[in-house]
Amino acid sequence: MPSIPLFPLNTTLFPDGHLPLQVFEVRYLDMVKRCIEQDEQFGVVCLLEGSETRVPDQQDTLSGGGTMARIAECVTPMPGLLQISCVGTTRFQVRSAHQLKHGLWMADVDILAEDMVVPVPAEQQDVANALGSLIRSLQKKQISISKMPLSPPYRLDEAGWVANRWCELLRLPQEEKQRLLLQENPVLRLELIQDVLSENGLLDQ
Repeated sequence: MPSIPLFPLNTTLFPDGHLPLQVFEVRYLDMVKRCIEQDEQFGVVCLLEGSETRVPDQQDTLSGGGTMARIAECVTPMPGLLQISCVGTTRFQVRSAHQLKHGLWMADVDILAEDMVVPVPAEQQDVANALGSLIRSLQKKQISISKMPLSPPYRLDEAGWVANRWCELLRLPQEEKQRLLLQENPVLRLELIQDVLSENGLLDQ
């Protein structure tokens, strides 16, 4: 796979996750326009140290893995500002990364296999039920889909999908989110999330 552009952020994007972004730096405006014109994706990686906006002489530390992002929607509210809505697609691990003169990060990556579609085991059904309850409570508040923290289709019967949505919703240390992102077994990822939910009293007893 050729080198891909990276967008380091103070967050971790998971496959099928929804990511709204406001883009105003030249390095990212050019990247987004090129991705749209050539129907390409960019990589989202977690920024472990540094700032999302460029600061002179600042050293950024990027995570070793991330998720490809597909631009689903783009609007230009004013010159020099793009508002884009992205969807996470495939996970990757970074082999090497380097920064271009104008600040854009580029990386050689290895694409990771997509999660196997595995049903939610009976032992973790409470995790899916809790997510379903959260979705219903948001719907009752008549929150628009564009402002929901997770987007349909709601695949509450899939272990990987349920685990990934909780990974996005929970306030976990970024290093922990990275470990969960790169966990290849979706059921194990779901079990780890179940432990976190249980420890925080977020599951029905």
